[in-house]
Amino acid sequence: MRSDLGPAFYVVMGASLWGIIGLFTRPLYESGLSALQIVLVRCAVTLIAVTIVVLFIDRKLFKIDPRDIWMFIGMGLFSIVFFNYMYFTTQQMVSLSTASVLLYMAPCFVMIMSMVLFKEKLTKNKVLALILAFIGCIFTSGLGFGDVNIGILYGILAGFGYSLYSIFGKFALRKYSLLTTLFYTFLVATISLIPFTDVPYVISSMGDMDILLLAIGLGMLCTVLPYYLYTAGLNGMDAGKASIIAFVEPMVATIVSIIVGDEFGWTNILGIILILGSVIFLNSKSKESAQDISG
Repeated sequence: MRSDLGPAFYVVMGASLWGIIGLFTRPLYESGLSALQIVLVRCAVTLIAVTIVVLFIDRKLFKIDPRDIWMFIGMGLFSIVFFNYMYFTTQQMVSLSTASVLLYMAPCFVMIMSMVLFKEKLTKNKVLALILAFIGCIFTSGLGFGDVNIGILYGILAGFGYSLYSIFGKFALRKYSLLTTLFYTFLVATISLIPFTDVPYVISSMGDMDILLLAIGLGMLCTVLPYYLYTAGLNGMDAGKASIIAFVEPMVATIVSIIVGDEFGWTNILGIILILGSVIFLNSKSKESAQDISG
């Protein structure tokens, strides 16, 4: 039986890099860029980097069947753009910790859609791992019950958009390489953002070297590399498993917040333990229950 340890490692590394995104987005916010403009910067830097790589490796990777463009519209517009905009909006309406927890409703959506689209089994191990990870996410982020407002709806929508990357990505990777998938995903995302983001202002902002370096860091360390790693992991395992393992992202984000001096307590420690436990449990070598509990 093929081991999922290799793909799981890629997903963990990718999610960990996503977890440090606050180190780049926070100062970009302070520089005057809006949420949508930061999404554009993220997508554009990623597109440029992937384009350069493809030009050097194999230009044939640019070739796709026009009938498959729906996959990349799904990943680029309905996942990347929609998810990022909803997530940044949520962060403005509720606490960052609450936004983080709501984002990780994604595995619930992934599992449901994977059962329907890919006939993946909803096993006991997946359900237990999901429960452990979500509870751990709540403890890690310190979600309080007094935080409920319209931002909750935006957060749930962000989680839904986040889940679509795994679903559309699974379709795309059946036919195309990682680089082809990333190129067209971020091409669609970048083009769709241009009419709404005052591009001349964004470009002029890049004249500040500090902002330019932050933009490059956001695009390379928090987008190109993690999306490549996550997509590589997704190519070798169930979409449901990959989405659960990605719960390490809020754990890493919490560790980053400790480093920069944010409040941290015993509930955060417990949350980290639960998240790690869920990942270990999901990918243990012990035989996963073969019972299909999806009906």
